[in-house]
Amino acid sequence: MERKKALIIGASGGIGSALKEALSAKGIDVLGLSRSGDGLDITDEQSVARVLGALEDTFDLIVIASGALVIDGQEPEKSLRQISGRAMLDQFAVNAVGPALIMAHAARLLPKERPAHLAALSARVGSIGDNRLGGWYSYRAAKAALNQIVKTASIELARSHKQLCCVALHPGTVETPFTQNYAARHATVPAREAAENLLDVLQGLEPAQTGRFFDWSGQEVLW
Repeated sequence: MERKKALIIGASGGIGSALKEALSAKGIDVLGLSRSGDGLDITDEQSVARVLGALEDTFDLIVIASGALVIDGQEPEKSLRQISGRAMLDQFAVNAVGPALIMAHAARLLPKERPAHLAALSARVGSIGDNRLGGWYSYRAAKAALNQIVKTASIELARSHKQLCCVALHPGTVETPFTQNYAARHATVPAREAAENLLDVLQGLEPAQTGRFFDWSGQEVLW
């Protein structure tokens, strides 16, 4: 029986590297791509086209695990007065446009004749319905945009990939450099545990659940 294959985008990050290790331990062939290791700049369409265009395999699982909370020292905003156009554009480039470019160029790498999963790591703060605290304008908006991209892609891909489940995933607050300055109010989990949680969720998702948003425990999150 042919071994399953997975593609992890952002494999040098805390969650991405943990996903790669967890999948390998399960006997799955994993290809991890990142900016530091492969020159994949998800904000540069030519870079995405070049790196993904060189791939010929099909993958049973593709996870977009890239993302950023603080870019060029710009902390999440606490009020409207702190909004910066440049910082907001940077957030959209990394957290929305980049994943959209990955989906656009990775769609051909998904099999049409067997079940497959395409997942993008989002964040609960990107939920409009679950927003009770305010703040974090740029990051929230970029993740909300990502959620819309996932939902829209799921509709299109369902026409050609009948057995595909395309979802957004909230990994929880993970112990990585990404969250170390913002985790005081939240229970955190090691990246390895977060990766196992996400893979458990993905294993239980079927094509009928495509286009939805789930957290690390398998609970659906409001858009």
